[in-house]
Amino acid sequence: MNAERTDVQSKIAVVTGAGSGIGRAVAVELLRTGWSVVLTGRRAETLAETAALAAPETEPLTVRTDVSRPDDVAALFAAVRARFGRLDLLFNNAGTFGPGGVPVEDLPYDAWRHVVDTNLNGAFLCAQAAYRQMKEQAPQGGRIINNGSISAHTPRPHSVAYTATKHALTGLTKSLSLDGRPYRIAVGQIDIGNAATDMTARMATGALQADGRTVPEPVMDVADVARTVRHMAELPLEANVQFATVLATAMPYVGRG
Repeated sequence: MNAERTDVQSKIAVVTGAGSGIGRAVAVELLRTGWSVVLTGRRAETLAETAALAAPETEPLTVRTDVSRPDDVAALFAAVRARFGRLDLLFNNAGTFGPGGVPVEDLPYDAWRHVVDTNLNGAFLCAQAAYRQMKEQAPQGGRIINNGSISAHTPRPHSVAYTATKHALTGLTKSLSLDGRPYRIAVGQIDIGNAATDMTARMATGALQADGRTVPEPVMDVADVARTVRHMAELPLEANVQFATVLATAMPYVGRG
């Protein structure tokens, strides 16, 4: 792996949902450029696969965590404090779409609750724990980047749970950003559309559109998302990207529906 070292060797990041997709890409990008990274997710085997992509000298810490469980989140951030003593970045990325293609009237409550617990409650629990650490440490402060979605702006058909949680995540981002000001805690959100991951693999064969058609959609390299997150992360705390939208240029978003 070609290292592009920056001046952030001492910076500590937690990446949730680091076992695949956007989380994996962001974790590898941060590791590649000198960050110390804590990889967390529900499956230990996929976290190990992500860790194996890093250069041997980076030695990322892996902590199996279900972000919807308060005790898991508390244990995660205790492990971060024990290993590093501080935290500079939380990339709040863990999330799930839930059952795809299910109309509102047929969506089981348990499925709704699982999406809310993961996407919204999990993001809150991790942000709260990171906020406490960043407020108490010296020097004070740090950055939280929430992974929203273009579904935080515009829904896809049959996506009520995912869309509702992503809209709520925007409110969480704004509140955290406001409340973090006195403590040098900068909070922003990246809204992503059609990054090429396992989650978007179906786009190549076709995705349901608002007019009822099923058509293929273009995707973009997930590495472009990772570089955008790193840019947001490496700004001085006096500057903040409040919201960024990164999407496949030709995907049906502007004007979709």
